[in-house]
Amino acid sequence: MHPNNKHNIPYDFERLIQANSELKPFVFTNNFETKTINFSLAEAVYQLNKAILISDYGLTDYQLPKGYLCPPIPGRADYLHHLNDLIIPETKPIKGLDIGVGANAIYPILGVKLYQWNMVGADINKQSVEIAQNNINLNSSLDGLVEIRFQENPAHIFSNIIKPEENYHFTMCNPPFHASEQEALKGTQRKLKNLNLDKKAALNFGGQSHELWCNGGEALFIKRLIKESKTFSNQVGWFTTLVSKAANIPKLIKQLDKLGATHQIIDMAQGQKVSRILAWQFTN
Repeated sequence: MHPNNKHNIPYDFERLIQANSELKPFVFTNNFETKTINFSLAEAVYQLNKAILISDYGLTDYQLPKGYLCPPIPGRADYLHHLNDLIIPETKPIKGLDIGVGANAIYPILGVKLYQWNMVGADINKQSVEIAQNNINLNSSLDGLVEIRFQENPAHIFSNIIKPEENYHFTMCNPPFHASEQEALKGTQRKLKNLNLDKKAALNFGGQSHELWCNGGEALFIKRLIKESKTFSNQVGWFTTLVSKAANIPKLIKQLDKLGATHQIIDMAQGQKVSRILAWQFTN
């Protein structure tokens, strides 16, 4: 992980349980005499995330209904640390936009807590927007620093979200990975097999349809992202997105070259998971 990531060390479960007592029933000692949780249990992962946000990031409360994507915080924090490297040296206050903020609103929250950035989060799902806004409202330390916006037209990404008078230092995105529900289910089953977990636990990995898949999957979504970014080239310093599938990179680079954008790839790794950030800008 990034050297500035506070999660480079193992979880201190005693401290985390003090922050969130509801985590305690899920903590056990494994065969290696190490305290851990069963990461195939959605409720266990949620209570761990809630404990981390309260203990390590100073939140007062965090509520996420069952069935919504509960993201691993260490990997999400890594994205923010790499973004900070990318935009330095920029004058503060830094303003960022998270496309597909989701109900968890994790990137805006971490952006404020790690770097005191001003963050806007946008999503096409109205219920996710309402849940995200509720979590912002629960924490007075986020007042005036996070704004959640509803994208009324799912055919648009930046349009209707970036206002004519606004400028952003960066945009970020964790795009839907799969092209269909069936593909998403197969992906979850592969993950469970790699972790030596029961396939019946598949539904315990949270996520609504719009969080996990979209027509054309990751590649087509990012192509749309790149195409629309050109329109807002004068209002955004860096456009960025996660790219999970390395095979998608060549076709995305080709599109960026065609549009005259300068670009770079930032590699990321958390344990066995390897990913990358694709960043581009229009220097003219």
